[in-house]
Amino acid sequence: MASEELAQKLQRRLLLEESGSAAEGEPGGGETAEVAAAAAEERSCLTANADSELSAKLNRRQDINEGAARPRAAAVFNPYTEFKEFSRRQIKDMERMFRLYDSGRDGYIDLMELKLMMEKLGAPQTHLGLKNMIKEVDEDFDGKLSFREFLLIFHKAAAGELEEDSGLMTLAKLSEIDVSIEGVKGAKNFFEAKAQALSSASKFEAEIKAEQDERKREEEERRNRRAAFRELKSAFSQ
Repeated sequence: MASEELAQKLQRRLLLEESGSAAEGEPGGGETAEVAAAAAEERSCLTANADSELSAKLNRRQDINEGAARPRAAAVFNPYTEFKEFSRRQIKDMERMFRLYDSGRDGYIDLMELKLMMEKLGAPQTHLGLKNMIKEVDEDFDGKLSFREFLLIFHKAAAGELEEDSGLMTLAKLSEIDVSIEGVKGAKNFFEAKAQALSSASKFEAEIKAEQDERKREEEERRNRRAAFRELKSAFSQ
């Protein structure tokens, strides 16, 4: 993606330079000195901006390659609003799986942790294969997977955007998350059917209520156990 942007910037700069040369070589083209000066100034500004952007991108890429890049400030990430095609339970399952293999507890799955994950799933990958897996969803070019990038694996699998024999598709299929069973093979239809059956808002509210009801039930059971224990203790103390 970065290389495409660089190519576009370079092409734009080349066109600007060529248009400037053409304007200079046309005798009496009907362009006044004032208009020509304004056009030249605009070309100069565009070229300077392109140079600045190119320089910043190249410096950023060099810092990333050397491991000296500072992480960019990221917007607050809410998986429930950004990945609306997944239920709260599915996202929680993905989060549990992510934390399970984030052995460094740093909020990322690096190359070696991904290697261990694929081995545990019974689909070991080569070093190059692992790097390609990360590269496919590595939006910030840091060479490891954040939780958001981890969710992108399942998002791409569900949308049919992964090659059938790719490492990421294998990960999505072998994980014990229900979306990999229902979603990977016809995920689009699966999610559309879900959306038609329940609106996102009502579905979200229903899941929250179910969680609240579950917590209430557990708390009620704990109160009953404590009450029974106190009665038993009282009976023995008499």
